[in-house]
Amino acid sequence: MENNEYRALLEQGIKAMGLSFDSRTIDQLLAYHALLVKWNAAYNLTAVRDPQEMIGRHLLDSLSIYPHLQGERILDVGSGGGMPGIPMAICYPQRSFTLLDSNGKKTRFLTQCKISLGLDNLTVVQSRIEAFKAEPFDGITSRAFATLKDMVDGSIHLLAQNGLFQAMKGIYPEAEIAELDSRVTVLHCQPLTVPGESGERHLVVMKKQ
Repeated sequence: MENNEYRALLEQGIKAMGLSFDSRTIDQLLAYHALLVKWNAAYNLTAVRDPQEMIGRHLLDSLSIYPHLQGERILDVGSGGGMPGIPMAICYPQRSFTLLDSNGKKTRFLTQCKISLGLDNLTVVQSRIEAFKAEPFDGITSRAFATLKDMVDGSIHLLAQNGLFQAMKGIYPEAEIAELDSRVTVLHCQPLTVPGESGERHLVVMKKQ
């Protein structure tokens, strides 16, 4: 598949989600996709091997939270290959993003993305979440990272008093929500639609009590 075909696929998906980005943003998203494809061969960043499949499964999936993302200083925990943190940093250049992962290979890839894409609003940190200390963030995101309880247990010390946890999940996580304690309140569980992807997706938004 040629680059212009990846562009068409990405642009069609963005339009189908009712979103709109300028050509520079599209260029950066595709440059990130190219880096992901290249580095995945050696670093095993994602189980998805097909570059075409990565457009929907990773880029469009990450972009599905774009209209719902809250916070000016955002921590993406267990960032892995950079989803949703890197697409969000590309699309929200005025916001600050910190990408946290304990895996050195993955943080090396994230650092390369920061340099190659010129993302001055991006900070990469290699650390276990429990050991990371920083000024509290007003938003903490995750994608396919542990359970909601594990996310809260590991990172509640990093969330500002009025901050929000924003966790990307597949099917409605009823059992995980039932595990949560009084430290957080679930504000809502937003269904997400990703063009070309059939599985259920939800964004669970939780407020610190």
